[in-house]
Amino acid sequence: VQLQASGGGVVQAGGSLRLSCASSGRTGSRYSMAWFRQYPGKEREFVASITYSGDNTYYADSVKGRFTISGDIAKLRVNLQMNSLKPEDTAVYYCAAQRTGPYYYPTSWGYWGQGTLVTVSS
Repeated sequence: VQLQASGGGVVQAGGSLRLSCASSGRTGSRYSMAWFRQYPGKEREFVASITYSGDNTYYADSVKGRFTISGDIAKLRVNLQMNSLKPEDTAVYYCAAQRTGPYYYPTSWGYWGQGTLVTVSS
């Protein structure tokens, strides 16, 4: 499974961006999917995830109420709508699929996209 993330860019504080992630490979499996972000020199941190059924979503406290994860899990597509962006949201965002452990651990995820840079200016 190959994941392609897109939608990053530069936005002013208070603005919005929508990230998308799609699988370029054919798969008949349904996987939980997630978004993580990484600051320079830091470990990847959990942002949001959605279960393989699409019924449940989870968010980091820092983005709760501002970000929304959604998608077509059967097609391995997931989006992250980011509103009320803050300068501290500036990071490289990665999508992930196939959870095998706690959703907030990067090591729990088997497939990763290449990352897309989000820059929020103050």
